[in-house]
Parts: sequence; C-alpha cells; structure tokens
Amino acid sequence: MNMRNLSVFAGVMMLLAFPAQAQDQLDPSLLDLPAVEAEFEDPESEGPLRGSVFADSWQDLGIAIPAFATNADVPTPANAQGTRALGLEISRIVHNNLRNNGLFRPVGPDALPRPDYPQITDPAWPVWQGRSAEMLVHGYVRARDDGRLTVGCYLYDVALRNELVREGWVVRPDEWRRAAHKCSDLVYSRLSGESPFFDSRIAYIAETGPKDARIKRLAIMDSDGANHRFITSGRSTALTPRYSPDYSQIAYLSYEDGNPRIYIYDIETRRQTLVTESTNPTFAPRWSPDGRFILYSMAIGGNTDIYRVPVAGGRSIRLTDTPGIDVGGSFSPDGSKIVFESDRSGSQQIYVMDADGQNQRRISFFGGRAGTPEWSPRGDQIAFTRIAGDFNIAVMTPQGRNMRVLTKAWHDEAPTWAPNGRIIQFFRTARGGGETSIWQVDLTGENERRLRTPVGASDPAWGPVLP
Repeated sequence: MNMRNLSVFAGVMMLLAFPAQAQDQLDPSLLDLPAVEAEFEDPESEGPLRGSVFADSWQDLGIAIPAFATNADVPTPANAQGTRALGLEISRIVHNNLRNNGLFRPVGPDALPRPDYPQITDPAWPVWQGRSAEMLVHGYVRARDDGRLTVGCYLYDVALRNELVREGWVVRPDEWRRAAHKCSDLVYSRLSGESPFFDSRIAYIAETGPKDARIKRLAIMDSDGANHRFITSGRSTALTPRYSPDYSQIAYLSYEDGNPRIYIYDIETRRQTLVTESTNPTFAPRWSPDGRFILYSMAIGGNTDIYRVPVAGGRSIRLTDTPGIDVGGSFSPDGSKIVFESDRSGSQQIYVMDADGQNQRRISFFGGRAGTPEWSPRGDQIAFTRIAGDFNIAVMTPQGRNMRVLTKAWHDEAPTWAPNGRIIQFFRTARGGGETSIWQVDLTGENERRLRTPVGASDPAWGPVLP
C-alpha cells in the first residue's frame, strides 16, 4: 500500500521496513458559586422528563437560546465591548454546542428577542410559546468587584412554565468559554439523561508542510476547537497523544534524533518528562485507568509486542509474545482488560487480553481487517478502524458482536471517545493530496461533522470532562 497514514498498524509496517449534566425561583444576583464547579442532577432519579425528549424524537425538541442578560453592561477583560456583548457570545456557544451535537433543534440568539435581566428568573412565557419553543435556556453574566465573572444558566419547560434545572459558576475572565460549555453540559445532561462532555479538551497532532516532509506538532484545544495552542515546536515529530485520567498530563510519542521517546507533558507546568526511550521502533502510548502505567508497542528483531511501563519510568514488562505485530493497547475502563490489534492470524484483527497479558483471544470475525481499537469510557463498546476497501470507523461490543460501521468516507481512522462514551472523534485523510482533518460522529452514524483546526490534524485524543 502506498497511501499515507493507512493506520497505526501500517505505520508499524513502514517503520519496520525503514530503520527510523425545579427549584424555587432565585434572584440571579444571589447565585455566586465556586469557580467552575457544577453538580449535575441525575436525570434517572426523576424518571423521564417528557416523552418527547428521548430516543428518536430528540431532534423534534425545539430549544430557544436567547442572548444571556446582564445587570449592568460594564467592560470586562473577557470582552472589551462589555458584559452585554459577552452574554451574546456565551449564548452563541451554547447554541452551537447543542446544534452540532445533532440531538436537538435549537434556535440561537441571533434569531430571537433578547430578554431583560429580570426575565431570566421570570420568563415572558407568551413570547416563547408563540415561537413554538418547548424548552428555553436563559442565562446572565455579571461582573464582580474582584474582576471575575458570575455566569448563570437556567433551563425551563415552556409548556409547563416550569424551571427544570439551574446552575452557576464564578470564573476568571479568561475562562468565560468554560462557563458556556458548562451551561451546554447542564442542558444536554438534563434533557438527554446522558453524561456531559462539552467542557472537555482535545489533543491532536497538527500537520503542516508537504506530504513527503510533514511537520507534526502536539496541539490542544477546547471541545469546539477554540483556545487552540501548539505544545511542541515541530523540530521533532510528535505522534499519538493521550490524556491522563485526571486530565493533568498528556502522554505522546516523539521521534527526536531518529529515536522514539515517550514523554509526559504536564498541562499546568508545561514541562515534560521522559518515560522511556529506545532505538527500536515504538508506538501508541496509552494510559492505564488508574494513571499508574503506560502501555506501548515496540518492535524488536521484526517482532512487535505490547509492553507496560510505570509512568515514572523504569523496567518495562512485555505483555504479548506471539510472532507478528501486536499494536495499540487500550484498557477497559475498570483496568481489567486490554484491547489491541494483531496480525497473528494472518491479517490485521482485534484481540482482547487480561491486563497482565493472559487469556489473549480474537474478537473480530466479520471480514476485512480491523485496527486501532479504543475501549469506550462506558465499557459497552469498542471503536476501531474497519478496513474493507475503504477505511471506516466502526463499533462492536467487547465480545465482538453487533458490529456497525459509522462512517462511509474513503479514509477514516484512529477513533477516540467523548467522555460520555456516545460520540467518537477520528481523523480523515483526503484522497489525493493527503490533507488530514478531525471529524466527529455519534453512535447512530447519522450526525457527522468536521471540527475546524488552523492546520491539518490527525491522531485526535478526547480528554475527560474538566474538573
């Protein structure tokens, strides 16, 4: 095969060939909560909210999201035009999050009347009933004397004229977007019953330069592509990033001076530490759920096996020893098992083994090849790349049953899960020029969208919801 980035598995072959989430009304002015903290109500504790909210009728749910109000329009470091303009931007983000998710039919602030500040806790019901809104998202922004911002978010049932849930956050001016994502999470969780995921971040490999001399840098951004930042300089190739379970670090592979090294990058301190290095081809570092170990694959003498090494470094333990290429370990959420790919049967397929390497068994038996497996955070699905002519994203149960292909493009690969285990991110390579881009698809396979990045993008890694 002469196509670029056919899969991590194909990358192994190449490197082997060439040595190198109803309360009483509360005045918004009293809503003053700790910085970026939110407790999400468990929808299952109250049963279904309304019959029209669930399953196939989610898309029939009309949600009005007008601009967030303010008690006084004052300048803020978050927006030079003031808190009124900032309220509009926050509501736009909430609208875009819910619209792009594909489950709801929201109408955003640019097409709606703007409520006054007192209406945030006392909605003008006839206005919204006249617009056939079923749900209403109200919010506000207030500037505090200490320079921070208070952002409140309310969800109402318009037909019942009832408040369903509220939450608020005190944030630094530079974290105002997180308040918008928290509000999105609040609405999504209350209406869908699913866990939140908007207040999360994505790491990926930023690609620039010609196809035969590509520069690959580690980069991070918010779940909607905002707050983009390059982490590495590009002087050495960076590959396959993954967030630690506590979101504080990113493990990634770097080829510096031609030799592979696994580094851990600390997001807060912006420092990196070396975990392991070798002159042998090394691939796909992955965290254990407890954050104590890193899985990786290494080729020695033409045979590629999966190893485990402590995060602090030290002796690596080999977990596979079958002749062939074993690559891409991903732990189950409870840490008891590992899913990986191997060609020991004669073609690239998916296998599962115990965390100590015992009881290795094949689970993919549906024709074609399969690689880059990634266990869902819920533990109920394994996402992978199915190779049957084209490269597509597919899912199956951990027992290898109920396989479903979710995408239909020419070359999609390297799935990574949203924190709620219901959306998959992957990268797509364009036919011909080889341009790469990040895409998302939900488990229905019907809601697919591209996540815009400033440069080419591959190897995405979706981190957990921010603390």
